[in-house]
Amino acid sequence: MTRQISVGGVAIGGGAPVSIQSMCNTKTTDVAGSLAQIKALYTAGCQIVRLTVPTLEAAQTFGQIAQQSPLPLVADIHFDYRCAIAAAEQGAAKIRINPGNIGSEDRVKAVVDCCKAHHIPIRIGVNGGSLEKDLLEKYGHPTAEALVESAFSHIALLEKYGFYDTCVSMKSSNVPLMMAAYRLFAERSDYPLHVGVTETGTEYMGTIKSAMGIGGLLCMGIGDTIRVSLTADPVREVEAAKAILKAAGLRKQGVNIISCPTCGRTQIDLIGLATAVENALKNCGKDLTVAVMGCVVNGPGEAREADIGIAGGDGCGILFLKGKLVEKLPYDQLLPKLLQYIDQM
Repeated sequence: MTRQISVGGVAIGGGAPVSIQSMCNTKTTDVAGSLAQIKALYTAGCQIVRLTVPTLEAAQTFGQIAQQSPLPLVADIHFDYRCAIAAAEQGAAKIRINPGNIGSEDRVKAVVDCCKAHHIPIRIGVNGGSLEKDLLEKYGHPTAEALVESAFSHIALLEKYGFYDTCVSMKSSNVPLMMAAYRLFAERSDYPLHVGVTETGTEYMGTIKSAMGIGGLLCMGIGDTIRVSLTADPVREVEAAKAILKAAGLRKQGVNIISCPTCGRTQIDLIGLATAVENALKNCGKDLTVAVMGCVVNGPGEAREADIGIAGGDGCGILFLKGKLVEKLPYDQLLPKLLQYIDQM
């Protein structure tokens, strides 16, 4: 089990539930726009939000946003250690840095001392695309060993100044590479892990890559907080993250819909029906497994583990509970009757 840190009251590691993060794509100097996006992320189920802080001006507006944000904010810092200090003083719940790109050790120490004073954790963010030159020369190209070695070198620097309130990420756009790096690190350390695949692409392919990388690690018991990175609305990142956690068996809130692929036996618009069920139950918080099957012969048996389900035939269908027939219905009554039963469960 990893050690635990706290980000604005959200526990990370130490057996705490895996938390969901995202990042604003607004300008941090746009206070109103950033707050609007943060509130949308909060409504979607996000628990921690990161904002870029590239300038001292952004650090000041970061503070204004932090005062009104419904979620704890992480300051994303590159190169200028003064921005990290300013953000910490302006209410950041966590600082994300790559200690290797903010300058000399005395600057790292200044950030560490400030975070200590404000009881703020630090995330060490290692990225396969920005490894140190000496590691690239040593390994020839980004490897799992190179990512892990980079992470431990940064950890050693923080530990040198007595700082242990740390979370680590080792991201890459290469899914097998990032998975290997996280597995290797988890074998050697108990620092909590922020897991993600970086630069995944658009929503479709990015979600697939994230499900493979993040979901695969979660199923191995690796990962304490996650961020799905998509070239899309950040709210879609949160929705994808929730789906990954649900698929990995780590979240029970909300309906889990199962449906069969269509085949030659299908006599209904199964794709349309399954989509309608999904949309109708999108905001249902009940811990239920709902089946939408295309065959009244095999459907109930194949979905017997579902709490409730429907299956369609030639102009008609059935509703079943735990695989047992409850009602035979006209096709156009399947969805409303299903929703009626779920409302009463």
